[in-house]
Amino acid sequence: MHRRRAPNFTYVSGCVKYMIFVLNFIFWYSLCLLILFLVEMGGAVCGFVFPRSLHGILELSFTERVVHAYRDDPDLQNFIDFAQSDFHCCGLTSDGYMDWSKNDYFNCTSPSVERCGVPFSCCINPTDISSGLVNIMCGYGVQNYPVAEASKRVWTSGCIEIVRSWMERNLYTIATGALGVALSQLFIIYLAKTLEGQIELQKARWQT
Repeated sequence: MHRRRAPNFTYVSGCVKYMIFVLNFIFWYSLCLLILFLVEMGGAVCGFVFPRSLHGILELSFTERVVHAYRDDPDLQNFIDFAQSDFHCCGLTSDGYMDWSKNDYFNCTSPSVERCGVPFSCCINPTDISSGLVNIMCGYGVQNYPVAEASKRVWTSGCIEIVRSWMERNLYTIATGALGVALSQLFIIYLAKTLEGQIELQKARWQT
């Protein structure tokens, strides 16, 4: 007669512990996705319901920090230069190119040669025609000019307003993309919770 092999409790216990670890991971992963989803939805609702208020908050929150840190953080500097060149804007707020007076290097009281200037990425034509190289001095002294005169050399509108206008023009495309991302997140949360339920079921079977 064949004796029935006793269950390997050490193996079962190890598997149950591993399942508990996986369940905890899935739970926190799902929770983080849910929180991210709710934050995104809250931001979207605030953006549509209170666009002017959100615009003001962005100006207050980012202008001082971003403008002040322009020369201190190379990554931030590259990002700002890219944004200003790509969106044809200068500065962040409705003050436009005059925002750069808040930077220590571009302030008119600075002993730097860049005083009263703006970054080259604000220039309408930053490339020197004769040499084909970027003229980093193309924005020097622009803060001394009124808007009408400065607009011949640099972009004068702030980037937040330009980006907001761009988003309004492409509202349906952005909304479709955002909806796709939101549905993808919900689907992943659903799959995670389904897997969590299956693991709970298997764990209950092994513990009985």
